[in-house]
Amino acid sequence: MIFGKKKINWKVPKGVEPTEFDRKILNFQNRGFLVPKNELVLNEEQIEGIRRSGVVNTGVLDAVAAAIRPGMTTQEIDDIVYQYTIDHGAIPACLNYEGFPKSVCVSRNEVVCHGIPSTTEVLKEGDIVNVDCTTILDGYFADASRMFIIGETTPEKKRLVDVAKECLDLAISICKPFTFVGDFGNAIEKHAKANGYSVVRELCGHGVGLKFHTEPEVCHYGKKMSGMLLVPGMVFTIEPMINMGVRNVTFDKKDGWTVRTADLLPSAQWEHTFVMREDGLEILTY
Repeated sequence: MIFGKKKINWKVPKGVEPTEFDRKILNFQNRGFLVPKNELVLNEEQIEGIRRSGVVNTGVLDAVAAAIRPGMTTQEIDDIVYQYTIDHGAIPACLNYEGFPKSVCVSRNEVVCHGIPSTTEVLKEGDIVNVDCTTILDGYFADASRMFIIGETTPEKKRLVDVAKECLDLAISICKPFTFVGDFGNAIEKHAKANGYSVVRELCGHGVGLKFHTEPEVCHYGKKMSGMLLVPGMVFTIEPMINMGVRNVTFDKKDGWTVRTADLLPSAQWEHTFVMREDGLEILTY
């Protein structure tokens, strides 16, 4: 909830009669809640474009799943992502984004996110690895990540990967029209803590589709009825980062990208791009 000066996001043009949809949003706005800007509600043509991009993005991750193995370098994963994306008429959104030098983020074990693929980083038996891919097709963005277990790992790492997926699934079940980001953020944090884990706070999900990153800011913790109101037509990611140990992270000063857990214990993350519908979330990155 926004206290003090009311933030005006949702606007109805002068002389235009508000629709029932407008009235519902304006009611929340007038009560001081954070509501979306009009441009965050996309039309069906735009949503279909994001869905087509999601098909390619899913194909990329399927290609990685078919190839990933012990002894493979993270650069080999980047090569797969780049080639598959280009072969399907799309663009890897990560490549050269704000200086990021590769086509995909590959994050092993204690690396929370933004791991930079390398010819010297080799996947080993027991590693857990997040592959985070964003695709641009015909100007539309789709973003998703998956966890991979390399060979056989420890029960502790396997449980972390499973609970991270449970956190995402829990968010999907809770996130309905005219609820708030904080509603499922609160549930994610409670579920993680109940299993002895913590939730990263320095990084979050985001709006996506027409750009790589837009509003809303999608935190994976918080209080109910906090954050932005979610309404049909909004497209965004949910991507909880769950740590085995403390929630604190460090940012690599040398490469400017890699984020690690402060205690160097493992972290796990799953992500999809969603569109809010009248009856709940539709996944656009299956």
